[in-house]
Amino acid sequence: MSRRWIVIAIPMLWLGIFFLLPFIEVARISLVDPAIARPPYTPLFEDGAFMGDLENYAFLLSDSLYINSYLSSIRIAAVSTVLALLVGYPMAYAIARAPEPRRTILLFLVILPFWTSFLLRVYAWIGLLKGNGVINNVLLWMGVIDEPLVMLQTDFAVYVGIVYTYLPFMILPLYATLVKLDESLMEASADLGASRASTFLRITLPLSLPGVVAGCMLVFIPAIGEYVIPALLGGPDTLMIGRVLWDEYFRNRDWPVASAVAIAMLLLIVLPILWMQKMQERA
Repeated sequence: MSRRWIVIAIPMLWLGIFFLLPFIEVARISLVDPAIARPPYTPLFEDGAFMGDLENYAFLLSDSLYINSYLSSIRIAAVSTVLALLVGYPMAYAIARAPEPRRTILLFLVILPFWTSFLLRVYAWIGLLKGNGVINNVLLWMGVIDEPLVMLQTDFAVYVGIVYTYLPFMILPLYATLVKLDESLMEASADLGASRASTFLRITLPLSLPGVVAGCMLVFIPAIGEYVIPALLGGPDTLMIGRVLWDEYFRNRDWPVASAVAIAMLLLIVLPILWMQKMQERA
């Protein structure tokens, strides 16, 4: 009994120190006002009196910039997640059905980009997508286009960057689920006269839903707060909450509003997930 609690206590202690305590600190800052001081915000308690309020959260609801940023971030993250699923599922399925010796090599190729700096990989897409970049030069040389395509500093470039960056997070949980599927189920389906498409829709896809959900969460959650990709590949009209956070923290030095932005985004992500989990348990 004691050993089990020790095993559980280690990750719980880790989460408490590196997640719960910073979250409480950010929540505390979101309830106070900015100040020209160090730290750049007023104390939450002064002379034993509670000095916090919800004015920062009310400000978020009254300013269209934050509302539009939230909606735009959710849209970009959702579209990127769907694209990553459409690209990653066939790749994960192919790896799971590959012969045993070849799987290791294919999985190694999936995680190989992690050996390179994230920032360098995003910068590489600038060289590929810009007007005189590799893609436009190849298309012009082949005669497919007459003038360079505008790809950089668009939402298209942001989608490409997010899908490329987070694709391994979609493939790995899908592979972990697909590789465990009992192949005898597919053989039985074929023996009963089902086509490959019917077998996939009725057996493979439903059984792989846990991997689909895990992969979508691993892509959607970090993508919704992405800053580097929209800053480097997106245009001035590409609104994402990560850029708003950067402006509030480091340009405007308004830490309380930035903390309220972070808390509101976390609640927008966590509460629907908890609600869906609750509904799934009831079902």
